[in-house]
Amino acid sequence: MRRLIIPAVLLLLLALAQAQLWLGRGSITDIHNQKGRLAVQQQANEKARQTNEQLEAEITDLRQGLEMVEERARQELGMVKPNEIFVQVAPKKEP
Repeated sequence: MRRLIIPAVLLLLLALAQAQLWLGRGSITDIHNQKGRLAVQQQANEKARQTNEQLEAEITDLRQGLEMVEERARQELGMVKPNEIFVQVAPKKEP
């Protein structure tokens, strides 16, 4: 009887270790599933990054566009903002 207890305990421990390897947390199937979720998340992150870059480019274009429009309106049309004083200096004529 004693001769069977030690091998039985060892077999039970081996079975528990194998069960954890195949079925538990960190098992082969769990790691495979985690890799799949990671790939999906990386794709979502890349798409969000591209969207953010596009939005940043649009914001930059809008800011620069408004500045260019304002500058052109000031030069060509003499636009003046409220509470500003427009002073025009004529070039000096040579005799």
